[in-house]
Amino acid sequence: MLETLRNAAGTWVAKLLLLLLVVSFAIWGISSSLINGITSNAVITVGNTQVSPTDFRLAYNRRVNLLSQQLSRPLTREQAAAMGVEDEVITQLVTGALLDEQARKIGLGLSKDKLADLTAKDPAFQGVDGKFDRQRFLYVLQQIGMRPQDYFANTANIAVRQQIVEAATDGLKAPDTFLRAVALYRGEDRTIDYLVLPRSSVEPVEEPAGDVLTKWFDGIKARYAAPEYRKLAYVKLEPEDISDAGAITDAQIQQDYDKNKSRYTEAGARAIEQLMFTSEEKAKAAHDAIVAGTKTFEQAMKDEGKTATDVQLGILTKDKVADPAVGEAAFQLEEGKISDPIKGAFGTVLVRVSAIKPEVVKPLKDVAEEIRKDLALSEANRILLDVHDSYEDARAGGASLKEAAEKLKLKVVVIDAVDRTGKRPDGTVVNDLPASADLLSEAFEAEPNTENQPITVGPNGFVFYEVESVEAARERTLDEVRAKAITDWKLEQANSRLDEKAKAAEKKLTDGTAIDTLARDLKTEKQTKRGLKREADDADIGRDGVAAVFGVSQNGTGLTPTPSGDGRILFKVTEVFEPTGAGPTSLPAEMRNSFQQAIAADMLDELVVRLRGEFDVDIDRNAVQQALLLQ
Repeated sequence: MLETLRNAAGTWVAKLLLLLLVVSFAIWGISSSLINGITSNAVITVGNTQVSPTDFRLAYNRRVNLLSQQLSRPLTREQAAAMGVEDEVITQLVTGALLDEQARKIGLGLSKDKLADLTAKDPAFQGVDGKFDRQRFLYVLQQIGMRPQDYFANTANIAVRQQIVEAATDGLKAPDTFLRAVALYRGEDRTIDYLVLPRSSVEPVEEPAGDVLTKWFDGIKARYAAPEYRKLAYVKLEPEDISDAGAITDAQIQQDYDKNKSRYTEAGARAIEQLMFTSEEKAKAAHDAIVAGTKTFEQAMKDEGKTATDVQLGILTKDKVADPAVGEAAFQLEEGKISDPIKGAFGTVLVRVSAIKPEVVKPLKDVAEEIRKDLALSEANRILLDVHDSYEDARAGGASLKEAAEKLKLKVVVIDAVDRTGKRPDGTVVNDLPASADLLSEAFEAEPNTENQPITVGPNGFVFYEVESVEAARERTLDEVRAKAITDWKLEQANSRLDEKAKAAEKKLTDGTAIDTLARDLKTEKQTKRGLKREADDADIGRDGVAAVFGVSQNGTGLTPTPSGDGRILFKVTEVFEPTGAGPTSLPAEMRNSFQQAIAADMLDELVVRLRGEFDVDIDRNAVQQALLLQ
């Protein structure tokens, strides 16, 4: 039986993929109904294994929630359908059901003792002593809305799938031949000789004749079409929009200053030196000698084998001194004085303060305006929802956007014309649109002259908006865009002529003309690039250029655009070097893992296809739609 399973899995990589599958289902928490026994309303049926509508809805909701978190906005049912979420969930559930049905067919199961052991070892259910805590087990399941019997069924299914994984993959490993080939491929480097042909070598381009420009424009006029433009009016309501600094009194400012004076206080700091001794007696002897004037602090440092750098703690505030005893003593000393011997955390020390930076308190007059603005903003935050409700009440009473805004002293901003991308007709971007992506998206779906739901902006703000008019998309005439059309035509002609010149030069190179001769004829310089590696993004020839270099054999030639696009590079591969010592272990571990995962994905597909050929799979689309209506 184990041999049969190995053949079904196909290769060593099945283990990784099936493990990933097991983990994914463990995260989804789906299997309370992936059990034996038929029910009449199953969404998915694989042999005698079924997925209930409830479990389908659970899987669907969790996938939608995950995508919503990634996109930072809730997904609607229609948006999820457009993203293929429904089919993705069905595919994943079918895969799990196939594995469960295979396990049922071959009689795999899990004993009660093993199930109890797995539950006890789950860290989520262990108490502070590291042992299984039944009360914690029940509490955790209650928080996620799962019954104990559902948890046990889920855990059993996961463990059974793990048995399939282990049986199918035991003893298999990645083939070294494949990894060695990859190492050789990636480690190869090349040398090229190349010439750069700039666009300037075919410029200037003459002005186009009228009929030539007209014919050219008629062929690509869609490129110059005007998009739909909309005239928008909006009102932004954030705390700063209703903040009134003039309403804050001097008394309020004084009160806030007194209450939060520490905010405007820069604590005093001292340059502290700490000399540590091996005994209290030595520290006292050095202290007495320094006080008596028979020895300096520097001499005491030298006696202890210390330098000035060794004893410096830095310029510190009291709270930043690591040893509280040292900090307390240092902030009692006068500048230049030394302390009595101190029993510190690591031994007996003498402390000297070489400089004092006194505490500085900013006077009220220097921070009054800052306090005034902060208080006004705090008050604006407090009343913002009241202002929001007042605006909504005014609109409900028949006031226009402008009238409601004026009543509440809010600013109305009008954008005369903007397209879906936020550009004006002259091509400039409207940079100051609040919540620009959401506002534009909603505005281009809204009906003109209709009140719309506000858009949230910032942590607690709103944008009220209306579409005042719509200018439909249309084709522009040549006269409207003549200057740009002429510029574009000249650029197209220059690039075409440059390509012809570059192709002619390449032909000469492949026909045997020396690249040095071509460089002289084209009035440019031959350059050499060594050590090019696959997939590199070289500063001179770019990522696409490197790909072109590795697209030909030794002595092969090619053309590629310069990274800036304003020139062409003609190259010849002069040297090809294979790496020495290339083998499986020369590849980074993460790269080896990525190859395993890529191959594993294919192998999992093959395994699922084989199982689908063995078991009948029925997907009830009507039941799917009913499941999506479950609340």
